[in-house]
Order: sequence, then structure tokens, then C-alpha cells
Amino acid sequence: MPSKAPPPQARKTEGSVEKAYQRIQGAQQRVDAARPKKKKPASGQRAVQAGAAKQPTNPLPRQGLRKPGRETEMDLAPRYLAPRYIGSSKLQSRVALITGGDSGIGRAVAVLFAREGCDVAIVYLRSEQADAQVTRRAVENEGRHCLLIPGDVRRTAFCDQAVQRTLKAFGHLDILVNNAAFQMHADRLEDLSDERILLTLNTNIAGYMRMARAALPHLPPGGCIINTGSVTGLTGSSHLLDYSATKGGVHAFTKALAQNVLDRGIRVNAVAPGPVWTPLNPADQRPSDIAEFGADTAFRRPAQPEELSPAYVFLASPVTAGYITGVVLPITGRVGAI
Repeated sequence: MPSKAPPPQARKTEGSVEKAYQRIQGAQQRVDAARPKKKKPASGQRAVQAGAAKQPTNPLPRQGLRKPGRETEMDLAPRYLAPRYIGSSKLQSRVALITGGDSGIGRAVAVLFAREGCDVAIVYLRSEQADAQVTRRAVENEGRHCLLIPGDVRRTAFCDQAVQRTLKAFGHLDILVNNAAFQMHADRLEDLSDERILLTLNTNIAGYMRMARAALPHLPPGGCIINTGSVTGLTGSSHLLDYSATKGGVHAFTKALAQNVLDRGIRVNAVAPGPVWTPLNPADQRPSDIAEFGADTAFRRPAQPEELSPAYVFLASPVTAGYITGVVLPITGRVGAI
């Protein structure tokens, strides 16, 4: 479907967020370089495989990515197709808008939504156009339409525009998946600049609120919102202070909004992933650390996006989750996640 080019000011704003990502990443890398690397003891145990397919295990590629992180540049491509998942029209003729839908969990969700009969619009940063095109082809391979909407969820005008473009393309909107996120580690609270704190808050929680506010007037009874939270919002993380705070906020926002809109027949739930192999993490951690990413879980490996996406289908479909709202579903790879 043809898309209208954004005005020059919008393009300038979108470019500025990517520069902010890289500015923050560069500052943290300089702090990391000045500190000795921590040695992690090897577990000596094999990773657990309990799903339909055998998934990659540690050690993972010792690779770092420049923020915001592109899936097309990853040495080990995340798995998102879930080839053993058979669709059964759970979302037939529905329309979903997914933020951060160009890669990672968002891409995997877009593919399975399409397999269940759903047309999809995805929101992403303009610099991630190559990833977005891969997602669109994957959705179209499932026989559904995919609308690409580049932009910045920190901007109210863009969030409103994204919803309006989805409505114009497909005629209605049934599902909003808030999934876009910014993450950058830090050893100390003192290392967080105001720019970094505001960028994390504005993307990870305020962006979710803006998108939900724009979408709600158009969601029908039976529609739903699914927010991507995190295990860090359940347990905290000593080196993801601002990120953990926003994900805890996402969980609270999910429960509050669920109560607020239930009388309108709209459900609101969240998924709280543990470590998942997506561009978010190689664009955050040092290559030496990323090799053992996810090794501290009960499964002793990170999840692949295709292991998360069926949960979003479950929560999105009124056939399977019509009596579920205000839930934070933990898929953390850990025992006793809540």
C-alpha cells in the first residue's frame, strides 16, 4: 500500500531520536571501557530444550550492535517464523497495530497474527526500514496485508497519525500491541543523564500511554491492548534501573487501564518476557557479556521470539482470552516468575 512521506520536521525529529540512542550508547561504552570486566562463572550445564523445536544455545555470538539495533545485522538471526505453529483463524479479518514491529518480538507477533488471519500495521524507527521490509514480506507470505509506518512514539502527533493511517488503510482497528522500547545498561544510578532518563520514560511508558490513548476511541467491544512488559518489571535489575522502572510502570498501567475500559468491552493485558534473542540486547550489552545472555535462567539460554509470539495470539483472541484482562503473563524462563 502506498504511504505518504512525512513532513521534513517529522523526519528531522525521527532522526534525532536515533542520534540520541547512539549518543547514550557511546557514553555508556566509555564508562564500561574505564571499568574492569566482571568474570562470570560458567554453569557447566546444558541448556534446556522443552519446546517444539531445538533453539540456539550459549555461547551466543560475541557481537555488539549500534543502536537502535538492526536484526539484519545480527550474526545469529533471531527465529520468528514458528514453522510448527498452525493457524486456526483465531484473528480472522481483524486488524492489529504493533509498535516496534520491525524486528524481535514485534516481528514474530506480526507473523503469527497474520497466520491467524489478521492484517497488520507496524510502527518502527525510520533507520530500521530494512528490518521493516523483512517483516512486511513475512506477513504477506502469510496471505495478509502489512502497512509500514515509520515514526517516533514519543510524539503525540505521530501516535495519532499512526492510528489514523491504520484506519485509512484497513477500515478498522481491533488490536494494539505496545512493544517499542529503549534499553541501555548502567552500573550506577549516577551514570544516568537526564536525557537518558527522559528518553527511556518517554519511549517505554509514555509512548504506550500515547498509543493507547490514540487507539481507544476506535477499538470496538472485543478489541484489546497488549503491552510488552519485562521480567525486570517483576524482579528489578541492578543494571537496568530506568528500564526496570518503566516496565514496572507498564505492568501497573496494564492493570489500571484494564479496569478503566472493561465496561467498554475492551481487554488490556501484558506479556512479561525474560531474556529474548532480539537486537535490543546486542545493542546494549558488551560482546563479551552477550555470549552468555540468558544463561542465568532455568532454561540456561535466552528465548527466541517465536517462543513468545503464541502468547500474544492467545491474549489477542477473544476465542481464547475473552475472560482475561489485567493480567501480566510471565514468560521469563524462570520458575516462580511472579
